[in-house]
Amino acid sequence: MPEFSLEDLHNIPPRDQRDPELEKLVRELIGRVADKWTMLILETLEEHGRLRFTRLGELVGDISQKMLTKTVRQMEADGLVVRTVYPVIPPRVEYGLTEMGLSLSEAFCSVWYWAAINQKKVMQARADFEKRKEELEL
Repeated sequence: MPEFSLEDLHNIPPRDQRDPELEKLVRELIGRVADKWTMLILETLEEHGRLRFTRLGELVGDISQKMLTKTVRQMEADGLVVRTVYPVIPPRVEYGLTEMGLSLSEAFCSVWYWAAINQKKVMQARADFEKRKEELEL
């Protein structure tokens, strides 16, 4: 497995010259981690550390138990979270980020940084769009 540096991100080869297996993996991972729940779970675990299932759901907020279960299982399968079951009654299960999960969380921080820098511009663009849309409807 080749090592990549930040400079490599600026030198990504054209699509027809990329490793097809890597291309497939990247598309698959983007599809999985770019969803709302994965990002919110990632952020919650990064901020609060290891959490029990119920507490994780409470902190994420507005997520069904079914969706939380599905999302943390997929995150576990992708190596982003570790699930620890304690042999007690009633069963106690905790979830925490792996090193890969932490590194993805760090990468996601750049989205927060970008949003903070561009918040006013995005809000202005949205307002301008709505104004143009209203003018066209008249």
